[in-house]
Amino acid sequence: MRDLAARLRGLPPSLGPVRLVAVDGHAGSGKSTFTGRLAGALGGAPVLHLDDIASHERLFDWTDRFLTRVAEPLSRGETAHYRPYDWGARVFGPPRPLPLAPVVLVEGVGAGRRELRPFLAELLWMELPASRSWARGRARDGAAQRRFWDGWVEAERAHFAADPSRPHAGLLVREKSEGYEVLPGPARPAGPDQVAT
Repeated sequence: MRDLAARLRGLPPSLGPVRLVAVDGHAGSGKSTFTGRLAGALGGAPVLHLDDIASHERLFDWTDRFLTRVAEPLSRGETAHYRPYDWGARVFGPPRPLPLAPVVLVEGVGAGRRELRPFLAELLWMELPASRSWARGRARDGAAQRRFWDGWVEAERAHFAADPSRPHAGLLVREKSEGYEVLPGPARPAGPDQVAT
């Protein structure tokens, strides 16, 4: 993680003074866990979880929220504020800050969508097939979320069919029995600067 963190810190800013780094992949692929570890390696980098700006009614139609509440303030060198969604109560909560930092991480399905890519310093893709990711997610969330998952899978398929992220990823992340392997992604040919963690 230290090598990857150093590499990300060395990128040029992509959104005002910020290096915005996205972690995308299928639901259940391990994005949140990986991003948490990466944030720690970056000295506590702020993380925006896209689950906090999506909602039941707008699973993937959250771009406007991201642009107005996150991208615009960060581009001006200001702390961003967003209202996290409570998936149980189905309401948005009180504003929460997303502090300005040299590297800010955004993780979630669709983090590499076309509207966000111009603001990204790097896009990482969790390299786990959809079927395995979804099986992990279903097992994690249990029978109570079965109906939600049925709808989610169809929505995710439609999203990535219309706007695939993986082809634009600079780095692919594979979970190993201990740690992660980070490889050049489709948007970057393999070379001597390959990162392996």
